[in-house]
Amino acid sequence: MVDILIEKIKKDPGNWLKFEGLFTERKITSRTILLYEGEVARQVHFIRQGCLRMWFNKDGKDITFQFFFEGQGVASIDSFLSKQPSLYTIEAIEPSTIISINRADLILLQQEYPEMQDGFQQILFERFRNYAQLFLSRIKDTPQERYHELISDHPEIIKRVPQHYIASYLGITPISLSRIRNRK
Repeated sequence: MVDILIEKIKKDPGNWLKFEGLFTERKITSRTILLYEGEVARQVHFIRQGCLRMWFNKDGKDITFQFFFEGQGVASIDSFLSKQPSLYTIEAIEPSTIISINRADLILLQQEYPEMQDGFQQILFERFRNYAQLFLSRIKDTPQERYHELISDHPEIIKRVPQHYIASYLGITPISLSRIRNRK
């Protein structure tokens, strides 16, 4: 989404000069924290390359809630929109290249390019759909069913994400995940 927007802005050189400074591209190492649980989210990040995860702390254990890959936007949306503390931490799990934009600048861009609102809504709808699927899966599926669904629907997670994060995402221990993986 962000690359399409940037290309659209570049077509109008006057607007590009006005808006190019709103986007911050940076390379980050794995384990870089972009937002800590309890902070107010002030930016949306778009992943050009790499993988990020969203997680929260439950009684001293980190629980992975979602993974994000190339082409996806990531933020603690509830915090970003409400200006309330985030319930999640956002962390890179691979060396990544991201483009970030802060809240005020995003609003400015949406005023100049109203069609951008559709892209932002698409991100929100996709996120809500993912949350609903995760919620239902945790209620109705066994850990083994959740793992097989993950293999089927999101093979990039299996290929790129460390096993202990996958176990956390599935709501099981790394030992249980190992047992599930060894069953054929």
